[in-house]
This record gives sequence, structure tokens and C-alpha cells, in this order.
Amino acid sequence: MNEILKAAEARAAELTDGELALINRQALRPLVKEEVYSFKLAACDNQVDRDFERFTDASLEELAGLFTGKSVLMDHWWSAGSQTARVYAAQVEAEGEVKRLILRCYMPRTEQTAGTITAIETGILRECSVGCAVRRAVCSICGADQTKACCQHIPGKEYDGRLCVMALDGAADAYEVSLVAVPAQPKAGVVKSKRYGGEEAPGAEPAEDAGAAEEKEALLMARAVQEQEEKRYGGIKA
Repeated sequence: MNEILKAAEARAAELTDGELALINRQALRPLVKEEVYSFKLAACDNQVDRDFERFTDASLEELAGLFTGKSVLMDHWWSAGSQTARVYAAQVEAEGEVKRLILRCYMPRTEQTAGTITAIETGILRECSVGCAVRRAVCSICGADQTKACCQHIPGKEYDGRLCVMALDGAADAYEVSLVAVPAQPKAGVVKSKRYGGEEAPGAEPAEDAGAAEEKEALLMARAVQEQEEKRYGGIKA
């Protein structure tokens, strides 16, 4: 399964005794409040995003368990030197019909982290990106699971008045969270329809419309980007 990246946003957090107790479950020695800086990441939710994808309520709950204990990196750089903070707790919070995964993170207050903490507190370092994998990506039009076979429906397009959206279901893994300058999220709908790892449906033919050439070009670019990501991340699959 290819990694799915979703934008998140850093928020301030209050460090209570209860929160410190959760943090100390991750530490090798008891930490005191003066040593720790905590913050929240408002991560993925159950709403349709700009990639025309949405997490199911069940997958958000599953991701909450998987993200606890995971590293917070810089720029998705998978190395020990890039580790900046750690997720010590995660939960799904509801605001009406919106359900959102909230990650609570901490880092030590040291000379090395002072600049990062200042950047977060002043709103300079605010954008984040979470990396995870799901078992199913279900088309809202035909119900096809894109991890097994790609259908011909393009996320973001309407078919007989119905918007095509991919429902991300069944959390397979949570890799990491990264503080980034620009969240890594592919935008082109044709990219999304081909990036879940499924094969083309038997006998499927490309859509013959005015945008066919553009979609083909976007698909080729998507495949090239996917190859680069697999080389960078070692071809990690769920």
C-alpha cells in the first residue's frame, strides 16, 4: 500500500498533570513540566477533502490507536536526526457531524529545540502532514475498492449528478507526522484514482472525452512521482 499523506495543523496545548503522565509513558525517565513542550495536531477528518477523499469514522478511530507513540519528523525525512517530537496520545473529537483525529505531541525543551518551539508558537511552523495507509479506498459511485482494481471514475467529477469521492477505510498503519512548509497532497483527480495500488479493471478503456489527453498526462506524471516516493521511502507497503 502506498503512503497516503494528509494535511494537518499545529495548535497550542495545555500541559496538565494528566498530560504529563501520558508523556511519561513514552519517556525512559520521569519528566517534569519544565522539561517538556506539548502541542496538538489537528489531523485528518471524516469530511471530503481537496483530494476528494474522506476517512470513514471507523478508520479515524483505528488511526488514533496506531498514531500513539509515533515520531514527529521534519519534512517526511525518515532518519533519526529528523525526529523532533513524539505523539503521546490521540483521539477522535466531534464537532457536530465533523469527526477529526487530534494528535497530542511533545518534545523536550532544549537549546536544540528552542527554534522549533518558537516557530510553532509564533505561527511560522504551522503546517503539518500525516502519513498513513488504509486497506480500502472505496469509490462512492460504483463501490469498487481501488486497492484491488481501479475503476474508471475520477474523484472530484460528477456522474449523473453524484460526486465521486473515495472513502478511505480500514486503517492499516500510521507511519509518522511531519512538520512541513507545504503539506504534501497530490491534487489531480486522476492521480488519486491510480495511487491506491489496485490494478486496472479488466477490459477497462480510458475515458474518451475532451480531457482524456490531460488525464493521461497527469497519470504518467503520477506514476513518476509514485516511483520517486517509493525510492525515497524504501518502497514501504502496509
